[in-house]
Amino acid sequence: MEDRYQREINYLRVSVTDRCNLRCRYCMPPQGVSVVPRREILSLEEITRVVEAATEVGVKKVRLTGGEPLVRRGITELVRKLAGIPEIDDIALTTNGILLAGKAGQLKAAGLCRVNISLDTLKPERFNFITRGGSLEAVWRGIEKSLEIGLHPVKLNAVVVRGFNDDEICDLARLSIKHPLHVRFIELMPFGTAAGYSREGYVPAAEIRSLIEKELGQLQEVRKLAGSGPARYYRLPGAPGTIGFISAVSDHFCGRCNRLRLTATGALRPCLFSEHEIDLKGPLRRGATRDELAGLIARAIQDKPGWHRLGQENFRTRKNMSQIGG
Repeated sequence: MEDRYQREINYLRVSVTDRCNLRCRYCMPPQGVSVVPRREILSLEEITRVVEAATEVGVKKVRLTGGEPLVRRGITELVRKLAGIPEIDDIALTTNGILLAGKAGQLKAAGLCRVNISLDTLKPERFNFITRGGSLEAVWRGIEKSLEIGLHPVKLNAVVVRGFNDDEICDLARLSIKHPLHVRFIELMPFGTAAGYSREGYVPAAEIRSLIEKELGQLQEVRKLAGSGPARYYRLPGAPGTIGFISAVSDHFCGRCNRLRLTATGALRPCLFSEHEIDLKGPLRRGATRDELAGLIARAIQDKPGWHRLGQENFRTRKNMSQIGG
């Protein structure tokens, strides 16, 4: 289904939990965020009903997010349920990777197609500092397992923060030379907790690209990558993997946005960077039919704004990324 700006909306990001097993400094305060009571979180059956209804208006791709989706009990069963919906042709997962090694095989068998893994540094001590206690070794085991079992493509998401990890840009980029990994550099967004870092910590994608080309060579554009979404992809000469740039602040990708977001509490967001939401949980629990839910999702598609206000002086959001769905 197309929105008012002739964009085909075929991708639903589903947050399955607001909980996370890390406390990354640019994402959460040290104490974490207030989690909502379990009864307020959509059940696996309710999520499945929403996805089924979304296929009525053209959704074909689903990405499971959080919080950290792998802490959600029954996540493998949810993947199996979604894989059983005939219209869904792609199921992906975004994870911090801590629990991935132990669950990747089951998820692949259930129908998971591909995975995105957060990886902001290759230094164990720095990883522990940024995540407030996370294990880089555990994440790397998850990366290796994903490659081994054929979750493809395996994408690594690195948020670049000046003074934090900008000295590792080229080391991260080299992963695309050593392995068939797709390394995506993401501009720090002035969003939630990250807003406190954004003024001094922000590094534009153009600067990141310039550093890579200066040290590693000219980047060659890659036209297509499965589930490429907002990133623009390039390849270093001879590399099996790619390098992507997600420039939400310096060069927004609103003109090719194809997604909606469902929060763990059942609110449908037409745009990540807007407070506008459509409640689906209420209608779900009042017995709304598939067609009625599809009508609400169609309304969200028509409510999508033409562009976001990220980076504008008066931009504010009440929620952290973990509460919306990363």
